[in-house]
Amino acid sequence: MYLAKVYVTYKDSVLDPQGQAVMGAAHRLGYSEIDDVRVGKYFEIWVSADGRDPEIVVEEISDKLLANVNTETYRIEIERADSE
Repeated sequence: MYLAKVYVTYKDSVLDPQGQAVMGAAHRLGYSEIDDVRVGKYFEIWVSADGRDPEIVVEEISDKLLANVNTETYRIEIERADSE
């Protein structure tokens, strides 16, 4: 069993209104050292080690379901989730 962690955020070239709102709020709270905030989505997916390569499976799901690849980018981290 593997645990895949998928982080989805807007591409740098796409305006992130939620990130801008969070950055504005942080500035109003006095955290002027915050230069940028990107808001995104986080997924945890448990993948069986049977059959296909779990990294390929999660990448396909990310492309087809989790991220809008026209406006978003994603990063995948995979680790073994079972004890040996």
